[in-house]
Amino acid sequence: MAFNPFTMAQEQFDKVAAQLDLSASLRSLLREPMREYTVSLPVRMDDGSVRIFRGFRVQHNDSRGPCKGGIRFFPGETLDTVKALATWMTWKCAVVDIPLGGGKGGIDCDPRTLSLTEQERLCRAWIRALHQDIGPVRDVPAPDVMTNAQHMIWMLDEYETIYHGKYPGVITGKPVGSGGSLGRTEATGYGVICTLSSALQAMKIDIANTTASVQGFGNVAYYACERYGKLGGKVISVSCWDNKDQCSYAFKRQSGVNIRELRDISDAFSTIDKKKAIELGYEVLPGEAWIEQEVDILIPAALENQINAQTVAHIHPKVRIIAEGANGPTTPEADEVIKSRGIFLIPDFLCNAGGVTVSYFEQVQCNMNYFWSKREALEKLDEKMAAAFRNVYDLATSKNAYMRDAAYMIAIGVVAKSCLARSWAT
Repeated sequence: MAFNPFTMAQEQFDKVAAQLDLSASLRSLLREPMREYTVSLPVRMDDGSVRIFRGFRVQHNDSRGPCKGGIRFFPGETLDTVKALATWMTWKCAVVDIPLGGGKGGIDCDPRTLSLTEQERLCRAWIRALHQDIGPVRDVPAPDVMTNAQHMIWMLDEYETIYHGKYPGVITGKPVGSGGSLGRTEATGYGVICTLSSALQAMKIDIANTTASVQGFGNVAYYACERYGKLGGKVISVSCWDNKDQCSYAFKRQSGVNIRELRDISDAFSTIDKKKAIELGYEVLPGEAWIEQEVDILIPAALENQINAQTVAHIHPKVRIIAEGANGPTTPEADEVIKSRGIFLIPDFLCNAGGVTVSYFEQVQCNMNYFWSKREALEKLDEKMAAAFRNVYDLATSKNAYMRDAAYMIAIGVVAKSCLARSWAT
């Protein structure tokens, strides 16, 4: 049966909802999104033809504040994927205690095959289709897979054109100088390493004595590698998707990956040039080889369903920690194997919550029209992430619970309490 991320998100919720003994009405409310939008987006291509793209926006729960979540450009994007991501965003905002709900958006497209002008028209078409259903006090988009600050400023400009005003808080992840926050680019990857560092401290392991293998080489993976290296850790392998070959590759160097030199030989979509990498002394392996490496730490930082019933068997016996930089990278079947092996797991909606945390900071700064220094933004990020990790870790320890279950207990409990206070359920 084909993998369905929303079914997985519901399975994860159902398990913890039973442990929390939630009422039937609360379970019914929280296991489904409150609103779902599917739109057709006509875009005039550079050759004069008109192509129709499918776009999505899902608002899972807004009991604690406006919905918040990225919009991704991804070939084969589905409504079920966006529903799962929106659900996880609700729990993510709750577990780091920011007053927002969960939302997510996507367009079924491959921006690697589109010109910049076609990408701009697509961004503006998405806003025209959904402008009545998003906004600073309703639902705030942000960048995600294969979208960036340029896409966000095009979307903001279209929104402000429609409403004849300035609404910098409607979208986050904007360019610095146009309402964006310093530190936002690094936030998700840095947050991953903040939680990893907290876990290593709790386990009394010196980060300088550890090695890691990372899946991905996009924004999250790059900045996770950068901060991990600054703290003394050694990344020996990263992977990326190669659009030309339509497959992924892993790039390994036992002496350690130099992420800056790899970035210098990568294109705008983080595809690493294989020939140049070999010249620099890297071994080029099949993409799935990232999970087989003899390392202490695995950091999946690409897509969902990467550690599953089949691939989990390839995790090396040396691995002690999995830090989920991606959303939904591990299936429930793989979770059971990870638990049985005693591998410490930092769950996705805690581990990668740095992005939404600094997105929230960006909203706050836009509303004040006063912007912080990069140091201040990143210090506040570390404070939030470390506190969230400690809350989850303490609950997991006290109840002898799996870290994912403990994180869900906290997040679902917070959202359930808010829904009950509003009389949305009994």
